[in-house]
Amino acid sequence: MDLIQHYFPHLTDQQRQRFQQLEGEFKSWNERLNLVARTDVENLAERHLLHSLGIAKVVEFAAGSSVLDVGTGGGLPGLPLAILFPEVKFHLVDSIGKKIHAVREMALALHLANVTAEQTRAEQVRPKFDYVVSRAVARLATFHTWIAHRYKPASAANSGLYYLKGGDLTEEIAEAGLPATLFELSAYFTEEFFETKKVVFVPATAG
Repeated sequence: MDLIQHYFPHLTDQQRQRFQQLEGEFKSWNERLNLVARTDVENLAERHLLHSLGIAKVVEFAAGSSVLDVGTGGGLPGLPLAILFPEVKFHLVDSIGKKIHAVREMALALHLANVTAEQTRAEQVRPKFDYVVSRAVARLATFHTWIAHRYKPASAANSGLYYLKGGDLTEEIAEAGLPATLFELSAYFTEEFFETKKVVFVPATAG
């Protein structure tokens, strides 16, 4: 929690409380469902919550806008972002029902009225959104075909996909043939974990 506070010093008391509560809820659900590797739970704040919030270092979601989180798993990056942006609506989807059940329960426990969750695949989502977020669900070329038509028409200039990925993405971006912008998370977070971590931005108008 101190780690999140360090990088996001302007949190309200309620936001601080919710991040602390999310950490506890996530650990509790993880014992039952293995949302992340059990060995990784001790690094939850850094490798999962703060990593999710890396998206907030490169984009400020507009109040009243909507965000689709694809392949959310245990609610990442959607739940941490929903705490940070209470005026933004988040729709979290995953094909695994048990995980969506956990996400709904966590959102309920945290009183996150701006979160909805649905068991479905990205291709089957009907509503349109201003932004799409995700954590390394598939290669960029494949992933983009799932979400390319999920955007509202006439969205803002910064609307599009914010995709958390790691490693050397040169080949993957070339393969996708998309106008992608890379943001290095090491520019925002000093922990060693973030040295190779990036946010890939693909505008809503691409493809």
